[in-house]
Parts: sequence; structure tokens; C-alpha cells
Amino acid sequence: MPWYFLALLAAFCLALYNFFIKLASGYIPAAVGAVVLQIVAAGLGAAWLLKLKLQGQPLPVTSKGLLLAALAGAGVGLAEILTFVVFSRGVPSSVGTPVLVGGSVLLTAALGLVLLRESLTWPQGVGLVLIVVGIALLSRGH
Repeated sequence: MPWYFLALLAAFCLALYNFFIKLASGYIPAAVGAVVLQIVAAGLGAAWLLKLKLQGQPLPVTSKGLLLAALAGAGVGLAEILTFVVFSRGVPSSVGTPVLVGGSVLLTAALGLVLLRESLTWPQGVGLVLIVVGIALLSRGH
């Protein structure tokens, strides 16, 4: 399966993630929502891991990989709590989600450029500038 199809499927799943956080934020506290979300996500991950193990897939694990995954988990856990808080304050999903996602794209690109020494082409740089402009326009009045 081509990577771009998988990326679009992941984007769809992230859209559902943000959409359902928006809906849930009016009914439960942020911390409860984040814990429920993490339990369900951990269950899905465990099921996938079990499937791979039963298929005999090699699962090489390193301490560095575990540390980096744990740091990513800390980041997503905090992001989930803050996303619940943002939406519980009445921010429309049509505004909050693009700001959250666009902001994460910008910061991830900056980390890649600075820490990983990655490079951007001019069109990619223009795309990042357009994300900044889009975030600024969406944020106006909220």
C-alpha cells in the first residue's frame, strides 16, 4: 500500500480524534477524557502488537526506541488534555482543529529543521508560511 494512502487514512483518523474530542469536551472533564482516550488507544495498540506477535513478526525493541516512544506518549497525553480544555472553552472545531494541527505541523517542521538538520524546498517553505497565515486568519475574533 502506498505511503500517501496510509497518510490520508491517518489524517482521517486524526480528524475523527479531534472531532470526537470536541464533542466529548462538553460532557466530561479534560483529564477523564484524556484517560479514556489513552485506555482505548492502548487497547488498540496492544491488540495490534498481539496480532503481530501471533503472526511471528520480529519485534526488535531498543531502550532508545522505548524512551522516544515514551516521550511521544507524554507529548500526546498533554496534547489531548489541552485539546479537551481548548474545546471545553467553546472554541469551534472549525477554528480550534486547524490551529492545533497547523501549529503542530509548523513546530514539527521547525524541530526537523533545527534539530534533525532537515531541509525545505521553496515550495515547502511557502506552504509553511501559508499555514501561519491560515492560523492567523482562523484565530481572529476567537
